[in-house]
Amino acid sequence: MQAMLDMPAQFDFYDGGGLDICFLSFAEADQQGNVNVHKFNGKIMGTGGFIDISQNTKKVIFSGTLTAGGLKTMILNGEVRIAQEGRFQKLVQQVSEITFNGMDALRRGQEVMYITERAVFRLTHNGLELAEIAPGLDVERDIISHMGFRPHISADLKEMDCRLFLPQTMEIRNEWLKAKRSEEE
Repeated sequence: MQAMLDMPAQFDFYDGGGLDICFLSFAEADQQGNVNVHKFNGKIMGTGGFIDISQNTKKVIFSGTLTAGGLKTMILNGEVRIAQEGRFQKLVQQVSEITFNGMDALRRGQEVMYITERAVFRLTHNGLELAEIAPGLDVERDIISHMGFRPHISADLKEMDCRLFLPQTMEIRNEWLKAKRSEEE
């Protein structure tokens, strides 16, 4: 253990911008980067520490699936396949409740990303931008047609590294060490 804090001190740390990066889930997100995690289907779930953690962290990464309610995926030879699509869109035109305000986050200088099983989006001043797509998928058929809006498409749209979808280790540490050695030479 390097530190032990009581809960109020931990929340002071969050509120004071002590986190460089955080990883949180989302129930739904919209084209302006707003996220709802606290109220859906008429039920209030509460926010827990979500607001404290997300409001002052320099880089916020939201993760979740693109659809919900029966989604089934498969991975074949490093490519994603949608075996059964979910019944509910999670990237909607407008969230029903705002727990995280995307445009306010940008005004405060936060970097915000949304990662799903098949795509990576980043928040820009023009709204969500599709930055990466999982290998084996089609942008229109497998992503945009399951969203409540059309995101901006990055001019530099990339395919996710297929090693993310393979069972063996990615060897990232070895790549990093090799690059570091090259820099030093």
